[in-house]
Amino acid sequence: MTNEHPLDPLHGVTLEQIVTRLESHYGWDGLAQRIDINCFKHEQSIKSSLKFLRRTPWAREKVEKLYLGTFN
Repeated sequence: MTNEHPLDPLHGVTLEQIVTRLESHYGWDGLAQRIDINCFKHEQSIKSSLKFLRRTPWAREKVEKLYLGTFN
C-alpha cells in the first residue's frame, strides 16, 4: 500500500481552511494587496472567495502558494 501524496504539503487541507487561515492572518485588505482578485477586494467573504477560487485555477494556485509561503 502506497501513500498517494507523501510530499504534498497541502494534502488534507481544504480550500476553505486555506482561505480562512489566510484571512485570519492577513485580513481581507492584506490578501487583496498580495493577490489582486476582486473577491478579496469587494465581495469579502469566505463563501464568495471559495466560489471564485474553485472556478479559477490560476487564482487558486496563487492562494495556495501564499498559504505555503506563509505557514510552511
